[in-house]
Amino acid sequence: MIELTESETQARLLSKALPYMQRYENKTVVVKYGGNAMGDPELGQAFARDIALLKQSGINPIVVHGGGPQIGAMLEKMGIESRFEGGLRVTDRATVEIVEMVLAGSINKEIVALINAEGEWAIGLCGKDGNMVFAEKAHKTIIDPDSNIEKIVDLGFVGEIVEVDRTLIDLLAKSEMIPVIAPVAPGRDGHTYNINADTFAGAIAGALNATRLLFLTDVPGVLDKNGKLIKELSVDQARQLIANGTISGGMIPKVETCIQAIEGGVEGVVILNGKTAHAVLLELFTEQGAGTLIIK
Repeated sequence: MIELTESETQARLLSKALPYMQRYENKTVVVKYGGNAMGDPELGQAFARDIALLKQSGINPIVVHGGGPQIGAMLEKMGIESRFEGGLRVTDRATVEIVEMVLAGSINKEIVALINAEGEWAIGLCGKDGNMVFAEKAHKTIIDPDSNIEKIVDLGFVGEIVEVDRTLIDLLAKSEMIPVIAPVAPGRDGHTYNINADTFAGAIAGALNATRLLFLTDVPGVLDKNGKLIKELSVDQARQLIANGTISGGMIPKVETCIQAIEGGVEGVVILNGKTAHAVLLELFTEQGAGTLIIK
């Protein structure tokens, strides 16, 4: 067996990746960077390198990020108790100020700095900038565990997206800039709303008719009943797996968000493990991909 030099190995890898690079050239790819995938500095640098390489390959990447663990840590530091209803953080006025400070401030600028360090121009935004996103107060219905009766819970300043304006994002794409967007948005009522980052990413991707929406999570993707990764699903197949219990727990809202994004105009949505180094490149530029692709 002939041993290849490092440069020869790189050349072979590049030749295999080139057709996939050409497939996504001038296409929009939205990447949702989850709070749980942000903990490792080396993975953060690898993620930033991936995003920079997408831009250098002629792709239009857009990053939407979460930050739940970081918000929780800051609330604890500030002595503000976190309360959850139906899996969503109840966001009072004091909490939403911390949410905005952490998401649109420290986390957002950290990601921007990492991408800029890789030689690209990233710019930090939130839904407030350029009236990009408008939201309204969310109403959540849950089943009371004691009475087994449905009840509507008040989540405070948790919002649902009602409008997306792509004007600013399009201008930035033409200026060769990479938008990094925090899921905070204004309401027509003058209040600031905390938006679920997955939902926010899906709405942005749908408004842009993105070719791909990548959800970087802490799991490999959708697993079958034997724990094996499912490489590809149609929307109908995904719904069937929810109905028969194969998709369960926290994966249900994730997959439902994928379906909503596809119905909103996204060509394909991928759930993949953000704790795998260069997961974005593995998904887009290799034949086997890196997660579960859901298509219409």
